[in-house]
Amino acid sequence: MKIPYHPPIESIHFTKVLHALSEPNRVKIIRCLNESFENNCTAYSLKLMLPKSTVSHHIKVLREAGLIQARIEGKEHIYSLRREEIEAKFPGLLQTVIQINEEDI
Repeated sequence: MKIPYHPPIESIHFTKVLHALSEPNRVKIIRCLNESFENNCTAYSLKLMLPKSTVSHHIKVLREAGLIQARIEGKEHIYSLRREEIEAKFPGLLQTVIQINEEDI
């Protein structure tokens, strides 16, 4: 199985992070990860009521922007926030995204 790419924290650019966060469903995925710490694609598909392929695309954008990381357990990809690394690079960013009102997304 192919190991997902995670950019090193020093190569993460603010503009790419903002682009990843410019889509409301991606913000919702970040908020879900904040609540559950780890989850798989199927869980987001059910919670967001989106096709699994759409959720997979959003997760790929978030992962390649450096906001989330994946680990593989059997056939499952389990996702989590890169909370400490993002906080060190962009202080307060994740907390701001998480605190945004649902109707403002």
